[in-house]
Amino acid sequence: MAETGSWTSLASLLGTLAFCQTLLQLVLPPELRLASLKFLGRALRCFSSYCYFDVAEMDGVNTNELYNAVQLYLGSFASASASRLSLTRARNSSVTTFGLSNNDSITDVFDGVAVRWEHAVTQRQSQPSSWRPLPEENRSFKLRIRKRDKDLILNSYLDHIMDKANDIRRNNQERLIYTNSRSDSRGRPWESVPFKHPSTFDTLAMDPEKKRDIMEDLRDFAAGQAFYQRTGRAWKRGYLLYGPPGTGKSSMIAAMANFLGYDIYDLELTEVPSNSELRKLLMKTSSKSIIVIEDIDCSVNLSNRSKAPKAPVPQNYSDPGAPNAASGSQDGTNNTMTLSGLLNFTDGLWSCCGSERIFVFTTNHIDKLDPALLRSGRMDMRIYMSYCSYPALKILLRNYLGSEGEELSQAVASELREVVEKAKMTPADISEVLIKNRRNKEKAVSELLEVLKARAERNEKYGGLREECDSNGVEEEEQEKRALESPKEVSDRENDSCKRVEDER
Repeated sequence: MAETGSWTSLASLLGTLAFCQTLLQLVLPPELRLASLKFLGRALRCFSSYCYFDVAEMDGVNTNELYNAVQLYLGSFASASASRLSLTRARNSSVTTFGLSNNDSITDVFDGVAVRWEHAVTQRQSQPSSWRPLPEENRSFKLRIRKRDKDLILNSYLDHIMDKANDIRRNNQERLIYTNSRSDSRGRPWESVPFKHPSTFDTLAMDPEKKRDIMEDLRDFAAGQAFYQRTGRAWKRGYLLYGPPGTGKSSMIAAMANFLGYDIYDLELTEVPSNSELRKLLMKTSSKSIIVIEDIDCSVNLSNRSKAPKAPVPQNYSDPGAPNAASGSQDGTNNTMTLSGLLNFTDGLWSCCGSERIFVFTTNHIDKLDPALLRSGRMDMRIYMSYCSYPALKILLRNYLGSEGEELSQAVASELREVVEKAKMTPADISEVLIKNRRNKEKAVSELLEVLKARAERNEKYGGLREECDSNGVEEEEQEKRALESPKEVSDRENDSCKRVEDER
């Protein structure tokens, strides 16, 4: 009986509410009802401990970049906490990204403060009178923050979201490698192709401790924006890779690009006619990039001035006491780019026209470079790419044969450890031996051991003669490069340089 009375009271209450709603709709116009609801909402928010912010998808007729950034940012961790997700894939990307579904919500924590995001989707009532059609739905993210935390984290939190979104975009996009050319018919200083080099620090044949030092230096650089701003330094860093040919300098550059997710600009100095064109090329490079100048000692005439022979300085007849600084190079290419222009390119005022850039120079002969190019601030880290050591050999065995030195017999491993240091073979030479026999592990190891022993015996027999022959071979290779770039300097070479040195001895 009591239950029947309660249901009767509830029914009468609902009827009274329905009657009042109908009466209000008849008495109050829609505009007044809407204003009353807004006033009631504001009154309730005055007593609430939270404040709310809307991030709409469209800012008028333009796309709101903050909305896209929030969408990427929340999608980076939504897969672990949200129950419903939407999947998207951008153009020229092979990565699938997650996002919040319609009218779903998720919680985030920043600097110890919890915030809540909600993805609100409503139907658009009517299209505005504009030439650009808008989406049929109103999409926005609603941010809820406690009032006491708003002034503490709001601006820094939004900056954090924009930075994370930019990192996600860069990681999802395909990396590019650029090259310069003076004969671009479309007026573009750089041409690009997708960069798909597979080299990483895991596959790089190098001493593990040295690799760890390089990786830590790269991490510190990428996360050092506040440090460089506080110390008043341009956010850039220079690396010099030097050593014999075939020791992995190009693979090191590819590993650095894959590690940081940066694009590569391969600067060909022989295609740069002047210092002003060099500055224009620098201005057209993007941030978060690696600018590479390979074989700096034989690209253009930028050798060590202290060792170069004194040449007569051409006079400027308008001012007999001033040298003619605009004279071209001696290779007959009318290239007026100078060492001073290259130094300003790497460490002058123009070097700070972007941020988060890395300059990488490679050379086979560090002693041929001008000391001004090697000073700190231009070459912050010098990395010697040496002949293959035993730790590097174990990495090559793992790459090509799927096994490391620990899996070999103790006698073979000990023999390899002893002979590889004496052989002085480059990782490229050892890789050629392993790749030929990669299907037969025992044969590959035995043949490699024979090659290493033969090279070690030859080095012991001739002493320093082998190194001199290799050095002469490198010099001849560089002379051939110069000859291809400047035919006027082609000269008759002597026969086998190694035999010549041996005959002199």
